[in-house]
Amino acid sequence: MPTYHLNINGSKSKIDTEADTPLLYILRDYLELNGPKFGCGLSQCGSCAVLVNGKPTNSCMLPVSTIGDAEITTLEGLESTEGRLHAVQQAFVNEQAAQCGYCLNGMIMSAVGLLNTNANPDEKEIRNALQGNLCRCGTHPRIIQAIKTAAKNL
Repeated sequence: MPTYHLNINGSKSKIDTEADTPLLYILRDYLELNGPKFGCGLSQCGSCAVLVNGKPTNSCMLPVSTIGDAEITTLEGLESTEGRLHAVQQAFVNEQAAQCGYCLNGMIMSAVGLLNTNANPDEKEIRNALQGNLCRCGTHPRIIQAIKTAAKNL
């Protein structure tokens, strides 16, 4: 069985697993990082999103063998070293943007990815960044407001 050395949330992890094991399984089953969720399993809902080198990426169909030395950030890795929430996480709390939780991980990771490249997105850019996330409860207006709030606070 191959060994993979992964950079996850700023720490190195050594994982022995098959080459086609999805990153999501490694995060949840091996490393007990439960921010990314198993949703559709087809890379269509966004609930499994992580940041790969700062870019939102669905992890449910991403084979560990393709990751190399990329920096992986999960929801858990967004917290600051002082234990405070990331500005996007705090804005989601303040704007009461979390509802059922199905889309929450993907929405936050997509928002962070957007704000990494665009510090002041307009509503259209925010909506485009969220397209890969399915939301069952329809809390989009609050999510959009939370992202606008986070952009102001970063």
